[in-house]
Amino acid sequence: MLKSSIVITGATGYIGSQLLLGLLSRFSAEVNCRVIVRKSSDCSFFKGLPVEVVNADLLDPLALNEAFKGAETVFHCAGLIAYTKSFRHALYDVNVLGTRNVVNASLYNGVRRLVMTSSIAAIGASEDGSPASESTTFKEWQRRNGYMEAKHLAELEGLRGVAEGLEVVMLNPGVVIGIDRENMASVSSSNKLLKLIYQGYLPLSPLGSTGFVDVRDVAEAHLVAWKQGRSGERYIIVGHNLSFRELFDRIGRSGDRGIGHTIMMPEALGLLAGLGGECWSLVLNRPSFISQESMRTSTKHLAYCNTRSVQELTLRYRELPETFKTITA
Repeated sequence: MLKSSIVITGATGYIGSQLLLGLLSRFSAEVNCRVIVRKSSDCSFFKGLPVEVVNADLLDPLALNEAFKGAETVFHCAGLIAYTKSFRHALYDVNVLGTRNVVNASLYNGVRRLVMTSSIAAIGASEDGSPASESTTFKEWQRRNGYMEAKHLAELEGLRGVAEGLEVVMLNPGVVIGIDRENMASVSSSNKLLKLIYQGYLPLSPLGSTGFVDVRDVAEAHLVAWKQGRSGERYIIVGHNLSFRELFDRIGRSGDRGIGHTIMMPEALGLLAGLGGECWSLVLNRPSFISQESMRTSTKHLAYCNTRSVQELTLRYRELPETFKTITA
């Protein structure tokens, strides 16, 4: 049987690595996997795996054109997560221009389907705090958030690809959490933060709420979207909507030990912490998830409706205690 050629960007990352392992464990007889990495990337994760490693940068259109040759499907998982002002231009370059180059390389090589890893950051917010859906309007305040705006514009590049004949499915995961102990690349700042909460080092909880999802469910969503997702559609991948206060309380009760009393963080203190994150990012030239914009966003009551992913992709999301157990073990 002739194998299908699959290309993955971001396969050394948190989501991309989990997707790659899922593809190899379930479809190794059907696919040949090619992973696109930068020359500076640590490729030790691929040791012993039946994958072809190709050096190419998202911002090098010619290299991507070569890397996508013969591909039938592309999973675009690469991207930059940062919230500080010093990374606003880098966010646009990697997430918007990088996606533009991926779409163009896919069209150039006659790729049939592109599955894009987007984010709930690109989903609009409801005015009354009710769960947002895939069609909720992107708000003006979201455009002032560099990460949200970059992910929103990246999706527009995907929709351009649809208009030019490419099948594109966009997935919008919530805050991705959980650890797969069999995946050496299953590392994220969200899990480190949750571990600190569990250990009692972070008693201050933001005022708002958002959506969360297990990384294994996100990988499964990509695989199902590849097979049966509708082109031109986005799918919210969120297992649970929680206030940050509830998140703190529940992860504190997830093991043998419990955390102390959770204190709601005053908004002024959050903005002060955000200012510290801005300075840290500027001095060290490293992305930070703590910034003035991220702290403002953490005071908003955001929730997301996963009905489309449950009905059309038949996803079944893991319960939170199962996810928390992988973090606190």
